[in-house]
Amino acid sequence: MITYKDFEGLRLSEMGIGTYLGDPTDEVDSSYARVIERALRSGINVVDTAINYRFMKSEKAVAKALKNFDRKDAVISTKGGYVPFDADSGEDPKDYFIKNFVETGVLKQEEMTPQGHCIGKEFLKWCFNKSLENLESDYVDIYFIHNPEEQFLFFEREVVFQRLSKAFELMESLAESGKLRYYGVATWNAFRISKGARQYISLEELVNLAEGVAGKEHRFRVIQLPYNMGMHEAYTLKNQEVKGRLLSPLEACEELELYPYTSATLYQGNVVGRIPQEIKTAFGLELDIHVAIQFVRSTPKIGTYLIGTGREEHLEENLKLLNSTPPTPQAFLSLFK
Repeated sequence: MITYKDFEGLRLSEMGIGTYLGDPTDEVDSSYARVIERALRSGINVVDTAINYRFMKSEKAVAKALKNFDRKDAVISTKGGYVPFDADSGEDPKDYFIKNFVETGVLKQEEMTPQGHCIGKEFLKWCFNKSLENLESDYVDIYFIHNPEEQFLFFEREVVFQRLSKAFELMESLAESGKLRYYGVATWNAFRISKGARQYISLEELVNLAEGVAGKEHRFRVIQLPYNMGMHEAYTLKNQEVKGRLLSPLEACEELELYPYTSATLYQGNVVGRIPQEIKTAFGLELDIHVAIQFVRSTPKIGTYLIGTGREEHLEENLKLLNSTPPTPQAFLSLFK
């Protein structure tokens, strides 16, 4: 049975569908669309994507799936931060970049990292509007600034936070116009490394930044970070200082009234064949994938966990687990001893 979390007027399913993996082909598009349709019919209503996933084709696959549903039936999140390319444009990627970003002045190349990452206000505005076009929607439920910690590898922290402040201003204006409900940051390293590390980000600092832009009624309400059996820092690492207390990222989210999405539930397939029998026994499960999902599902304070699922048979296998009973908090905590 699928359970739901209520947050700021949203009702979000515990399990969500990710759309990162797969080649940029029409065949994969169709498979994703079928998976998302099946997920929505089953009660899963969270779908996560990004403008750069599969060269914009993942967003378009989401749009294809939503044609058979009321838009309000789904909670759609997407992301911007990496320079995207439209695989359906028929253009050379270099020509596409020059025409859309250089000649228009949308992207200031001095703000871009060597990996093609940018959080400039005008660039994010372009990405947001292009995502609306790809999703064939008038609004986005949640918009994530994608991996902002990459900026710290090439720019001073003060400069990056100035850019984030401008980005937050943009997000607030989009929310005021009705095009966006909430925004946040989707990260890979930022929240699961120690304080003092170059890519570390304080959640309290981000909330303070949002309050500085829009006051207490700001729409910075959601974050995303990886969490799985091999990357469990969101639950175990006390690296977030909130009101003078050291908390884990998940504890900090609760304290700061943020909703946490977790990604990489299956560790991109790396859990298969690596789970000890004693953990399977503790969970009463045999399939490695089921144990991996149950581990995340059982973790206190998680909002929605995302599973990249591009094939219907994989979704059906994942759905079977939702009929099982998660272990008690005591049994879950015993895994860390």
